[in-house]
Amino acid sequence: MELLSKAHKTPSIAKEAVQKQWFVVDATDKTLGRLASQVASRLRGKHKSTFTPNQDCGDNIIIVNASKVAVTGRKREQKIYYHHSRYPGGMTAIAFHKLIQENPERVIMEAVKGMLPKSKLGDQMLRNCRVFAGNDHNLGAQKPLKLELN
Repeated sequence: MELLSKAHKTPSIAKEAVQKQWFVVDATDKTLGRLASQVASRLRGKHKSTFTPNQDCGDNIIIVNASKVAVTGRKREQKIYYHHSRYPGGMTAIAFHKLIQENPERVIMEAVKGMLPKSKLGDQMLRNCRVFAGNDHNLGAQKPLKLELN
């Protein structure tokens, strides 16, 4: 009976054994939610056979052309982002079409953040995601590989 339990143990990878890679994703004409869910899955490391839920074993993702991301339906006019300062009357709201012009990086970061765990580990995973409004990024020294998402 003891041999059976040892044979079926799920392996847990150590923090030092994690192998991370750099990938660059082009957000041009990609649907916001689908892009965010696939990026969040890569940041968690769920695509790897060594996935460990309590470790940051995901890859580093660079997202370019954030200003060209697509949304379906009437979300461009109707979607609203809220923020509260925790003071009475401190709620601010900004529409998607204004936010995509002013700060397109925040649109994608908010979408990816919502799909990661709400914990310190989720915050750590979010730091592995870099978003750029245009086509250029300053992380060429990392030699990122191009990643095509469906």
